[in-house]
Amino acid sequence: MTKTDTSVPENVLPTPSHTVGPFYGYALPFRGGEDIAPLGHPDTVTVHGHVLDGEGRPLPDALIEVWGPDSEGRVPAADGSMRRDPATGTYLGRNGVEFTGWGRVQTDADGHWYVRTLRPGARGRNAPYLSVCVFARGLLVHLFTRIYLPGDDAALAADPLLARVPGDRRDTLVAQDEGHGTYRFDIRLQGEGETVFLEYK
Repeated sequence: MTKTDTSVPENVLPTPSHTVGPFYGYALPFRGGEDIAPLGHPDTVTVHGHVLDGEGRPLPDALIEVWGPDSEGRVPAADGSMRRDPATGTYLGRNGVEFTGWGRVQTDADGHWYVRTLRPGARGRNAPYLSVCVFARGLLVHLFTRIYLPGDDAALAADPLLARVPGDRRDTLVAQDEGHGTYRFDIRLQGEGETVFLEYK
């Protein structure tokens, strides 16, 4: 029996890829990650939904990051989403005053997630939207998408990105208005009704 010389790169078999997670709950979520808007701010909206797999089953251990502009369309420059005490290094949380525009939340046992943030303002030719990054089991690479809030049909129709999405898929990027400043946005990772995901280069 002849042994293969594995010191030669051409003879080494590729290592199989492995899916990511579910490890997010151990270090990445932080207390108050869902509360992006300053407490009591009049432009606060709640966006919530479920993360679903290709068969429509909820994922209890996905991680969602949401970021967006303030209600005037300005991207915040304030830091402090995960402030730490300089003396002890312990986590202090948000200061409750500054809007950082960013939050991170893990789905619960039913695959549900929510954030409270400011209603995003329009930026340039874009209709108001929130940017989203999804981490979940079975994904080798995280996914990016957008959440557009309904209400201004003309702005949605003129949005350059939405205009490039086939008409029958556009609604996967637009949240459903549930009234009282609450919007529903389910994220389906694949299969029928799959959310439109974006690739940044």
